[in-house]
Amino acid sequence: MHLDKNLVCADQALLQLGRRLSADGYRFTCVTPATHARNNDRPVADKAHDLRDVFGWSRPFPPALISPDELAQLKRAGLVEDQGELLRSVVRWSSIDNLLLVHSAWPTESRDAVFFGPDSYRFAQLIKDFLQQHPRRVENAVDIGCGSGVAALLIAAAAPHAQVCAVDINPLALRFTAINAALAGVANVSVERSDLLEDIAGMFDLIVANPPYMLDTRQRAYRHGGGALGAELSWRIIEQARERLAVGGTLLLYTGVAIVEGRDFLLEAVRLHLAGPGFSWHYRELDPDVFGEQLLEPGYEQVERIAVVALTLTRIV
Repeated sequence: MHLDKNLVCADQALLQLGRRLSADGYRFTCVTPATHARNNDRPVADKAHDLRDVFGWSRPFPPALISPDELAQLKRAGLVEDQGELLRSVVRWSSIDNLLLVHSAWPTESRDAVFFGPDSYRFAQLIKDFLQQHPRRVENAVDIGCGSGVAALLIAAAAPHAQVCAVDINPLALRFTAINAALAGVANVSVERSDLLEDIAGMFDLIVANPPYMLDTRQRAYRHGGGALGAELSWRIIEQARERLAVGGTLLLYTGVAIVEGRDFLLEAVRLHLAGPGFSWHYRELDPDVFGEQLLEPGYEQVERIAVVALTLTRIV
């Protein structure tokens, strides 16, 4: 990934801020947007009182609340905005295991927002469980729609001999992934712009993806899955992965599905199109009911619930 000089300076400032927060023991668990809103609606949450309020809860803060060098780094990165006499960071920092990751501030309204949240934690656990249960050596891996880069970083740390590619169509996601990789100290992650797998070459023995799976009227890249009920992107990933898995290679797909009258249409498509020799697969529901507030949105009038599912697809010949 190539950055112009101004971006390099900004990214270095953001990296230094991450190192300072890490050294100070900063930790924050990122919650759903609805939970975040409820926390920030409380009377005591009108402004920040500590670093977690500033960089986790995205609350306005008085300049004196953070150290002068932290404020200078935030300004050098161009990621602070004025709110009257207060300031507000336009990035958040969230933690998972020993990683600290920069991503977009709440609320994630912009079209190029980089999302991190409960899905990221569940996706990370899926990857960790797979790597522990399948000791096969990973040589070439790719994280499709990398976002903050959490999946790529976990794979790279677990398999330091592997070449791990993090791809996304969102330039901001690529920036943040590169910064997060530098902060984590992993050297075997490359960051590339690609629409799924279309713009990169090679075969892979591990493909992971946590794609958007909602219908979003604003079609924000981090949220909009396309198709009738948000499953189009997930199916495109399955189709492309089938062509790019090496023998013995696996696709780990973490996604959400809209359940209508008890039917999981993604599962029905998997059963229909993945039957026969060549591949083995396992499909399971990880959480039966997430993002219930989405059912109030246009297009969801017939949807009973949104479930989180995991597909493990392995090429056997």
